[in-house]
Amino acid sequence: MPQPFIDRAVRLTCISTAGSLWIYHDPRGRNVNTGLMQLQQLGTPLTLLLLFGFFGITFLISLSIGKKRENADNYMNAGNRVGFGVSAASMTATWIWAASLYASATSGYTYGVSGPIHYGLWGALMILFIYPFGKRIRSLAPEAHTLAEILHARHGRSSQLILAGSNVVGSVISLTSNFIAGGALIAMLSPLSFSTGILIIAAGILLYTLWSGLRASILTDFIQVCGMLGAVIVIVPAIFFSAGGPSLFEAGATNLTPDQQSFFSSEAFFNQGAPYIAAVLAYAIGNQTIAQRLFAVREDMIKPTFITATVGYGATVIGVGMLGVIALYMGVEPFGGDVNNLVPQLAATYLGVGMLCVFFLMIIGSLASTADSDLSALSSIVMTDVYGRNLAGDDASPKLMLLIGRLTMIVATAVALYFASSQFNILELLVLVGAIWGALVFPVIASFYWNRVTNTAFTISVLAALAVFFPVRFGMIELTGGVALLSDTIASIGVGVIAGLMAFGFFGIRIGWIVGVLALVAVLPFAVGFLHVYPVLTASLLAYAVSAILCVALSANSSNRFDFATIRKLTSKFVDEQARA
Repeated sequence: MPQPFIDRAVRLTCISTAGSLWIYHDPRGRNVNTGLMQLQQLGTPLTLLLLFGFFGITFLISLSIGKKRENADNYMNAGNRVGFGVSAASMTATWIWAASLYASATSGYTYGVSGPIHYGLWGALMILFIYPFGKRIRSLAPEAHTLAEILHARHGRSSQLILAGSNVVGSVISLTSNFIAGGALIAMLSPLSFSTGILIIAAGILLYTLWSGLRASILTDFIQVCGMLGAVIVIVPAIFFSAGGPSLFEAGATNLTPDQQSFFSSEAFFNQGAPYIAAVLAYAIGNQTIAQRLFAVREDMIKPTFITATVGYGATVIGVGMLGVIALYMGVEPFGGDVNNLVPQLAATYLGVGMLCVFFLMIIGSLASTADSDLSALSSIVMTDVYGRNLAGDDASPKLMLLIGRLTMIVATAVALYFASSQFNILELLVLVGAIWGALVFPVIASFYWNRVTNTAFTISVLAALAVFFPVRFGMIELTGGVALLSDTIASIGVGVIAGLMAFGFFGIRIGWIVGVLALVAVLPFAVGFLHVYPVLTASLLAYAVSAILCVALSANSSNRFDFATIRKLTSKFVDEQARA
């Protein structure tokens, strides 16, 4: 198992395990959370009953959808007619995945009281930032199936495949993360192994999603999010008061560093908050799972859908993240040194069987709601961007597309299971994928608004940004001396790009430019000589900056004047196209 990347004031060593009894010892000899901790387990029969019951019900729901008239377009975008309530619930459930719940708790355990706030608040606000850009995208392509399909109409094949390829990687990693979260949960709360757990979860999710694609995902999301929100309201307070209640903050204060006790922790901001601002904006713009819900919801319901999802996500994820803070105050060490075990470990310690079943279903529901979205996104990408718009052209067969989509789900599940066996750190995976998508954000947005952006400008700017991002992110370039000063300067431009894009979405191009320039001017004096100390943040900002600079430079003098009206014609429904043929 990977070792946690945590600098702790007090570290506890597990010196013996016996069944569900864990004995901890503080090497400094202080009495911190010592003695016997009885871990509640569900038992194999009850665990299997909960799993088969959950996935059996979702499969029956999916099966009832499948009895209706099926076609490739409905499989991918639910006919573009989903109403407000179901859409808002689906958007919330998709954004609240098991990995985000675990990662928020990891952030609280790592950075203290401000960790979950930095994780949940920025994630919530990024949902809000989707809707102004989403309204523009839907107005250009009301019947589109994928973002990459729109780029194919806007630029051509290379831009389409870059975005589609990045989404394939991102969705597979997301699927892997959810399988890891589920496996950790089952291994912790039952006698079943991690491998058995991920197999059952993968099979269950694949079973009900395979039948009706996005429609099954959206309908089951509604049920899952209702259960998740209710469970969080009950479970987090139950664990808090069982662990000692308010007195815990006084008794366990010595387990935290001063930085971990601060709501304004610089470590939390630069290591968690700032990279996540960049990462989640990229998720919002480049992620096909989000785009599918944008294409599915009724166009007049986009704004209320995303505002509602903003509130639901923030409250839920910050609340669960506080479990990590509770564990930090208690001086708890994650079982096996794996922070992925932290949330189920607390639940198993402080909840009775009944509440533990509720917790178990909450996590299963959260991971299923996103994993089925990943499968739907992957199937849509292969159906549309590989087969429909490239291999088949005007001769695309909707029936063959459905078969291709379902085969894609099966292959993707097998690949994610293979990667899940490595048990990567979930928080690191999330930030990594978001940073990769950061290279795409400016070129994608610019392509939807600026008629001068060319396929060459898009392709070169994205590839150059990725070529800069990876060496910096993984330490292949040493950020010292002149290289450090240069990277700090360019990364400061990345801050301006992010701030400018956020302002542009809501207030237009003029305000966007003003906010971007002001952000750059404000940050530059402090960033130079300092920012490179945080390579994760620096790499993300460099991706934004490099892609924006090159995209503008290569497009500014272009004689190209694209007619946006052509996008609507080139992204129509496949079934209608076949009927017209």
